[in-house]
Amino acid sequence: MSNLLTRRLALLAQPEHRPVLGGLRGIERETLRVDASGHLAATPHPVAMGSALTHPQITTDYAETLLEFITPAEADIGTTLAKLDGIHRYAYSKLGDELLWSQSMPAQLPGEEDIEIAWYGTSNMGTLKHVYRRGLALRYGKAMQCIAGIHYNYSLDERLWRVLAEHEGNAKRLSPKSFQSEAYLATIRNFRRYSWLLMYLFGASPVLSSGFLRGRPHKLETLSDDTLYLPYATSLRMSDLGYQNDAQSGLSPHENCLDSYVAALTKAVNQPYEPYAELGTKRDGEWIQLSTNVLQIENEYYSTIRPKRVIQTGERPIQALCARGVQYIEVRCMDVDPFEPVGISVQTGRFLDAFLLFCALEESPAISPEEGLRHTDNFARTVKEGRRPGLTLNSDDGAISLQAWGQQLLERIRPVAALLDAQRGDTVHADAMAQQAAKLLDADLTPSAKVLAALRANGKSFAAFGLAQSKQHAAYFRSHAPDAGEAAYFDGLAATSLAEQAEMEAAPQSSFDDYVAAYRASNLCHSSTDCD
Repeated sequence: MSNLLTRRLALLAQPEHRPVLGGLRGIERETLRVDASGHLAATPHPVAMGSALTHPQITTDYAETLLEFITPAEADIGTTLAKLDGIHRYAYSKLGDELLWSQSMPAQLPGEEDIEIAWYGTSNMGTLKHVYRRGLALRYGKAMQCIAGIHYNYSLDERLWRVLAEHEGNAKRLSPKSFQSEAYLATIRNFRRYSWLLMYLFGASPVLSSGFLRGRPHKLETLSDDTLYLPYATSLRMSDLGYQNDAQSGLSPHENCLDSYVAALTKAVNQPYEPYAELGTKRDGEWIQLSTNVLQIENEYYSTIRPKRVIQTGERPIQALCARGVQYIEVRCMDVDPFEPVGISVQTGRFLDAFLLFCALEESPAISPEEGLRHTDNFARTVKEGRRPGLTLNSDDGAISLQAWGQQLLERIRPVAALLDAQRGDTVHADAMAQQAAKLLDADLTPSAKVLAALRANGKSFAAFGLAQSKQHAAYFRSHAPDAGEAAYFDGLAATSLAEQAEMEAAPQSSFDDYVAAYRASNLCHSSTDCD
C-alpha cells in the first residue's frame, strides 16, 4: 500500500469519521425485448410501462426494443438491487409473451432497416432524443444500438472529501467543490490504471451472433454455424468490435483536471468531422443527425467511466460539471451477467464498492499520454485474451502476468474491504474479495469461461444459450409478481409519466430547427486553465 492510502484508511477508521464512509449506489440496466423464439421484438415500447421520455425508472436507450431500468440511488448496493429486482418484476407483468434478453450482445437481429430507433413522442425534447439516435444509427449502424450493459453509478459522502481536505492541508488551497472534483478525477485515473481487472473478473461476452458484425472484417473464430468467439476473450462488447468508430478514435479527454476534460469534450461537440459533414444534418428535409461534428452531444463519448453531475432541466452535462463540479462517477464497462436475473449480483456490487473506494483513496498521479496508451493496451488485451495462460500486461515496473498483478491489486484492496466491513459489522466485502481471488487462481470460474462452457455443453449456439437463460430469468420474475403496493406504485409512475409527455406535446413549441439551434448554441464551458 502507498503511504497515502495507509494514512487515509487510518483516518477513516477513527470512530468519529466512520459515518462519512457512506455514499450512494445506482444501477442502469439495459436489456432487449425479444419474442419467444429469441428474435428482436417488433412491438413499440409498451405503453403500460409509461412514457420512455419522462418515466424516471423505465425508459429506452438507442433501439426501441432496448429497455433501460434505472434504480433510485441507495446507500447500500443490496437495497439498489432489491429496487432493480422490483422494476424487472413489474416490467414482466406488462410484457405479455415477450422476454428480456439475458446477454450484453444482442439476440438474432433483423436487417438494419427493420431495427426501430427509439421514439419519444412529438415534443421538441422527444424529437431531439430520437434524431440523436438517428445520428448514432448513421454513424455506427443499428446493430450497435442493440448492445446492452450495466452502468454502475457511485458516489461517496461529500463529508468524506471534506475530512480528507482538512487533514491533508487542501482545505485552504481548494474550495470544497474543487477538491471533490479533483478527487473524483483522481478516482477515474486509478480506474483507468486498473479496470482491466474488472474485465477479467466480470466480462461475460466472449461470443456473439455471427450476424452481428454485418460483414465487417474480424479475426474471430467460428464456434458453430451461428456463433463467433475468441477462445480467451472476456468481453467482446468492450473490444474494438463494440461501440467505437474512427471519429472517436482520436478523442481521449484526459482526466488530469476537470477543466481539461471539459475543454476536450466541448471541442468535440463543436469540431466538424468531414465524413459526417458530407452526410449533412438533413436528407429530403428530414433530420438525420443533430450535427456533423465529432460528437453530436457530449453523451456520445463512449468512455468506460465518466464524471457526472445530475443535470437540471434544459442543462447540458458539461454545463452541469462546469457549474457545480463532479457529483458521482458512472462505470460503464460492466457486462450484463447472464447468470443473474437482474444482470448483476450483490457480490459483484460489493467488490465494485471496495474497488472504487480503493481507486478513490489510493495515490493517483497525473497520466501522461504514453501512460494512457499503456492503460488502453492492457484493457484491450484483457477483453480479447484475458484468460490466455501466461498473458502479460504492462505495469509501471514492466511486464507482469495478469494473475500476479491481479493478486497484488487484491492485496492492496483488501484493507479497504475490511474498513467497509468494520463499518457494517459483517464480512460481505471480504467474502466478495475471496470470490474474486478464486477467479485469479482458476480462470474457469470467470463468467466468460462459464458462458463458453455452457455453450460447449449445449450445442455451441449463442442464440440458444441466450434464449435458455432469458426463459429461466422470466420464470423467476413471473413467479414473483409485484404485490398490490408495488404494482400501484409503478402504475402511478407510468400514469404520471404519460401525463407529463402529453403536457409537453400540448404546450406551445418553437420550430424544431430553432430548438436544435438553441441547444447547439447553449453555453458550454470554455476554460483556459491548463493541467499537467
